[in-house]
Amino acid sequence: MIKTLRDITQAVATASDFGHALASLVTQTKLAMQTQCCSVYILEQQQLVLSATDGLSPDAIGKVAMPVTQGLVGLAAQREELVNLADARTHPRFKLFPGAKEDEYRAFLAAPIIYQKVVVGVIVVQQPQARQFDEGEEAFLMTLAAQLAVVIKSLKYKDSIDSAAHQVVYKGTPASSGIAIAKGVVFGGAIALEQQDVAIKPDAVNAEIARLKLAKEACMEELSSLSQRFEQESAADVVSIFNAFQLLLDEHSLGGEYINEINQGWQAESAVSRVSLRYIAQFEQMDDPYLQQRASDIRELGQKVLKQLIEPEQLQFEYNEPVIILAKEIDASLLVAFPRNKLAGVVTEQGGVNAHGAILARAMGIPALVGVEQILSAGTEQQLLIVNANRGELLVSPSNSVVDEYRALLTADIQKQQAFESEINQPTVTIDGQRIELLMNAGLISGVENVSTHGADGIGLYRSEIPFMLQQRFPSELEQISVYRTILQAAQGKTVVMRTLDVGGDKPLPYFPINEDNPFLGWRGIRLSLDHPELFLVQLRAMLQAADECQQLHILLPMVSNLAEVDAALGYLEQAYQELTQELNIEICKPKIGVMLEVPALLFQLQDVAQRVDFVSVGSNDLTQYLLAVDRNNPSVSTLFDSFHPGVLRALKRAVEDCRLYDLDISICGELAGEPLGALLLVAMGYHKLSMNQASLARVNYLLRRVNQHELQGVLKQVMMLANGHQVRETMMAFIRKHELCHIVD
Repeated sequence: MIKTLRDITQAVATASDFGHALASLVTQTKLAMQTQCCSVYILEQQQLVLSATDGLSPDAIGKVAMPVTQGLVGLAAQREELVNLADARTHPRFKLFPGAKEDEYRAFLAAPIIYQKVVVGVIVVQQPQARQFDEGEEAFLMTLAAQLAVVIKSLKYKDSIDSAAHQVVYKGTPASSGIAIAKGVVFGGAIALEQQDVAIKPDAVNAEIARLKLAKEACMEELSSLSQRFEQESAADVVSIFNAFQLLLDEHSLGGEYINEINQGWQAESAVSRVSLRYIAQFEQMDDPYLQQRASDIRELGQKVLKQLIEPEQLQFEYNEPVIILAKEIDASLLVAFPRNKLAGVVTEQGGVNAHGAILARAMGIPALVGVEQILSAGTEQQLLIVNANRGELLVSPSNSVVDEYRALLTADIQKQQAFESEINQPTVTIDGQRIELLMNAGLISGVENVSTHGADGIGLYRSEIPFMLQQRFPSELEQISVYRTILQAAQGKTVVMRTLDVGGDKPLPYFPINEDNPFLGWRGIRLSLDHPELFLVQLRAMLQAADECQQLHILLPMVSNLAEVDAALGYLEQAYQELTQELNIEICKPKIGVMLEVPALLFQLQDVAQRVDFVSVGSNDLTQYLLAVDRNNPSVSTLFDSFHPGVLRALKRAVEDCRLYDLDISICGELAGEPLGALLLVAMGYHKLSMNQASLARVNYLLRRVNQHELQGVLKQVMMLANGHQVRETMMAFIRKHELCHIVD
C-alpha cells in the first residue's frame, strides 16, 4: 500500500498542470482501489466543484457544483471526516446531478482533503453494487487524501498564478519585517553550478591555474570593496560575512581545493564546479539546519568564481524601477551589490532567519521572507508581488483594489510613523503618571549606533550570540571586548543588558554543530556555557573588561532551569572577576546579574532566585513555547503558538507579582512586549520595563502615553477569566475602540 500511495502522490506532484494532476489522481486511485468510479471535488469560493473524474460524465467537469451544506460530498467536507455508505441513494443528503450520469452507482466513500485545518477538496470512489467499503479501503483513501493535501494546495496555487485569474497568497517565515510592492525577478545566480568534466592536457595545467588565480583575485577585490563599504557604515558584524568569504578563497580552504582539482587534470571551470558541488552535497546532508545553510555560502562563492572565469565583466543591474528578488536562497553578495534604490524586497524558497543573507537583509532594512515553498516554479517572473513580511505573506498577482489598499496602507503607515517619531523623545508615562521604561532588543552593531535617537531608555537585551554566528570560529577575548565596548558606548551611559551566549535550538553555530532530536529541549543556553567553561570564562572576562561604568552593564543568563545552574554561573563570574583583578591590578566593575525566565519550572522558584541574582528578564517567546508545548518555528503547529493564551497571561502575571513580593527587579524582552495589545496587558499586570525591537519603540511609546494604567487593570481582570487568545484580543480591541486608539494599533 505504501508504494502505491507514494506512486500516486509523486505522479500528481510531477504533473504538468493542475488539470493533468487531478486527471492522473482519479485514474490511478480508481485502479488502485479497483472501483468503477473516482472523482475529486475542489473547494472554490465555498462551492465544491467537480474538477476531475474517471467514471462520471467528462462533460460534468466544472459544471457540477454544490455548497458544503448540500450533498454527500458536502457532508464529507462539512464534517471533515469520511463518509462511507452502502447505498448512497438512501441517505437524506443524497443529491443527484443528472448531467453527471451517476445513476448506476450505489456504494459511496468520500474523504476530505485538508491542508492545515482547511478543507481544500473531497475525493470520492463509487461502485454500482450496494456494499460498505471495508476498513482497509477507508484507511487507503484517508491516507491518500492526507498525503495529497500539500501537493494539491501547491498545484492549485501554481495554476491560479499561471491563469492570472486572481490573487494568490503564499506563506513564508519573516526574515526582515516590512512591506514591499513591486514586480518579481527570479534570480538564480549569475552562473549555474553544474557538474563539468572538461579534462585538460598536462601542459595546460599552469595556464588554468593562472586563470583561476586571476578569477580569485577579482573576487577578492569585489569582496574587499563590499567589506569596506560596510566598514564605513560601522557595521562590523556585516563586514565579517564578507571576511568569511575571503577566508574560503584562501589556498588553505576552498581556493586550495580548486587548484588541487586542476592539478588532477580538470579545466578551471570544471575544478570550481566539482569542488563546490562536492562540498555542497556534504553540507546539505548534515542534520544541523545551520550547517545545511552553509552550503549556500559555498554555492555563492563558486558562482562568483565561475562568473569571473566565464564572464569577467561586472554584473549590471539595469532595472527601471525597484524589484522584488525571488531566489532559492538569499545571496549576501547579491544584496550588497544590488542598488538599494532598486531593491524592494527578497523572497526565497530555502534558507533560515539566521542565514548570512537574512541577517544582512535585516541590517539593510529590506523586507524579506524565507521558506516560501515552490515559489520559483510558480511563474512569478515579472508578476506584480506584495511582500508583507510583517505577517509572513507573499501576494502574487493581487487585484488592483488590493494593490490600492496596500499602497494606501503604506502611505498611512508612513504618516503614522512620522507622528509616532515626533514624540519619541518624550518619556513613556501613562495618563495616571506611571513611568514605563522602553528598552531595545539588539544584536547587530549597526542597529544600535545611537540608542538615544531611537527613543530607548537603554538596551534591554543584547544578543551576544550574533557576533558568534557571523564568525567561522569562536571570537577571541579581544574581539569580544571590542564588540561589547562598541555596544556599551553606543548606549551612551544607559543600561545595557548583555545576555551570555544563547546558541542551540534555532540558533546553532556553523563551526560548533549540535545534532539533537529536539534541540529546543536540549543542549542550549546556559547549559552549553556551563559545559564549556573555557568559552564561558572568555565571554565573562570580555564583558567585564568592556564596561567602564559599573552601573551600565547587566549580565543575563539564558535558559536557566534550576538553581544549581545559577550558582555555577555565579561561581564562574567570580572566577573571571578575581582573575582580571589580579592580572590587570585594577578595580573591575561588578555588574548586576539576572536570569531569563523562559523555563516554566523557574516560575515556581522565584523566591530562591531572588536570593541569588538582581533581576529577572522574561523571555515570553520561549516561555510561551514551553507552556503550550508548541515549537514556534514549526509551521504545522504555528497557529497554536499564542502569547495571548490565558494560561500564558496568568503565568506572566504571577511572575511580576512574585518578583514584587520578593523585591526582585523584572522586565520582559519577548515579542509580546513590542505588540501594542501585548504592551497594554503587560503594563496592566505591573511590568514597568518592556524591551522590544527598535521598530516597535515609537508606536508603543505613543500608545502608552494615551492610556490609564488603573483602567487597564480593570480590563485585565476581565481578560484573565476568558477561555482563549481570540477572546483576549477581542476584549483588548474593544478597549482600543472605546478610547479611539485604533489608528495606533491597526
